[in-house]
Amino acid sequence: MEPTTRRNVCIIDTTLRDGEQAPGVTFTESAKLEIARRLDQAGIDELEVGTPAMGADAQKTIRRIQALGLKARLSVWCRAHQDDLAAALRCNVSAVHISLPVSPIQLNALGKDEAWVLRQISELVPAACRHFDQVTVGAQDATRAESAFLGRVAAQAGTAGAGRLRLADTVGIGTPGTTAGMIAGLLKTVPGLPLEFHGHNDLGMATANAITALEAGAQAVSVTVNGLGERAGNSALEQAAVALNQHPGLTSSINLQDLIPLCRLVATASAKTISPTQPIVGEGIFDHESGIHCHALLKDSRTYEPFDPHMIGRPGRRLIVGTHTGTAVIHHLLHKAGIRAAPQQARALKPLLLQFTLHQ
Repeated sequence: MEPTTRRNVCIIDTTLRDGEQAPGVTFTESAKLEIARRLDQAGIDELEVGTPAMGADAQKTIRRIQALGLKARLSVWCRAHQDDLAAALRCNVSAVHISLPVSPIQLNALGKDEAWVLRQISELVPAACRHFDQVTVGAQDATRAESAFLGRVAAQAGTAGAGRLRLADTVGIGTPGTTAGMIAGLLKTVPGLPLEFHGHNDLGMATANAITALEAGAQAVSVTVNGLGERAGNSALEQAAVALNQHPGLTSSINLQDLIPLCRLVATASAKTISPTQPIVGEGIFDHESGIHCHALLKDSRTYEPFDPHMIGRPGRRLIVGTHTGTAVIHHLLHKAGIRAAPQQARALKPLLLQFTLHQ
């Protein structure tokens, strides 16, 4: 049987835009420059580096990032206003993203209607295409939009010259099932328009939805380091990257060895601590105590680990002596220390080791 060809997908990082919108997070300019460098080093395909309409300081920082000469494509986020596009032009980036509300809830809140959305796409996208190498359209709150209207938005974006349509699960209410259905429906409606999924994590499914969108045929996902973002955050770069590395049919250009240092950098810069049990980067995710688990791990690590810790630059797993520890672990630790012990001796040592461990 011939090996299956894995499809390489586009990873867009928006830590410097959507990630910084998390309450209480303000990156310094030097932190933004270093985060951009490290993301580029990790192999990110595209960086969404800010919102030019926020003012002169934001534009200056974006220009400084652009001057780094990174390999990744740089894009900026705009509302559907000519003034936002004019501000984006002052940033010297090659790509621009134009975001529009598409759900009844968002449209009613802004006092807009569907005709306004379609008109803005037809007017702004061709104008932006004259100045930027890539123009993408964002369907804000796509998971609560009416499917027929979302199809018209996609068709209008494609006709106007957009290079990609971003489907935003703005309040994180999507599920893998509904996400797959949305992608499949749009691929039938506008088969030639590349799709991107942008997930929020309000129900804890952002990364799962992102991978599902790619499996359903989307070409790109936007993510943030550590899942940083508003409310419960966004699809996490590190989770998506490792999931794609393990995937039988998909892959990405991300270097997994760069993830942990990158995640720690963003955690420090955002003053948001990483939980010990946070997937991929938590300090405790390769800690094992259960006797049954540890006994099996010593024979074959695949029994209770989804991937080798060395794959992401970890020194290895840790076997913890605790109340659930079995004799096999104690015997293994003694053997590593060069101490020979019979099984009954290892068993007798457990109460002493446990007492010592609990008092540290």
